[in-house]
Amino acid sequence: MAKEKTLNDLFHDTLKDIYYAERKILRALPKMARGAQTPELKAAFEKHREQTETHVERLQQVFDMIGKRAQGKTCEAIEGIIAEGEEIMEEFKGTPALDAGLISAAQSVEHYEIARYGTLKTWAQTIGLKDAVSLLDKTLKEEFATDENLTKLAMAQANKKAA
Repeated sequence: MAKEKTLNDLFHDTLKDIYYAERKILRALPKMARGAQTPELKAAFEKHREQTETHVERLQQVFDMIGKRAQGKTCEAIEGIIAEGEEIMEEFKGTPALDAGLISAAQSVEHYEIARYGTLKTWAQTIGLKDAVSLLDKTLKEEFATDENLTKLAMAQANKKAA
């Protein structure tokens, strides 16, 4: 008989998912920064890349806390979101709508991350991983702040320019 899966198993599985996603995002952000037309958006992508490196390190610490090796598991969701972003970059290259499109792609990534980190934080609380809760919460707050910053950039210039 197969071992019954628990919340601990689900936590570990989801941790592998977001670990894969963060590492994939780390590779996508330089491309997005190069594609950005305004210095503000370029800077936002570069800042997020630095933050993402920290997010990967925090995830490695959480893996240590649960006594597991830090490893990713293919995340189809992030693969799709990043592919959409690449499509936008190709189709809107050199147009006034490019930055608005890049921001929308980046926000899709943020919203996915926010969903994952929110879930992991709640599960960590439930299974009593106090130290993991604080690490996941730090990352969650940074993802929310990045999303907010992207909204401000969109409202301040990118959307108007695209229109």
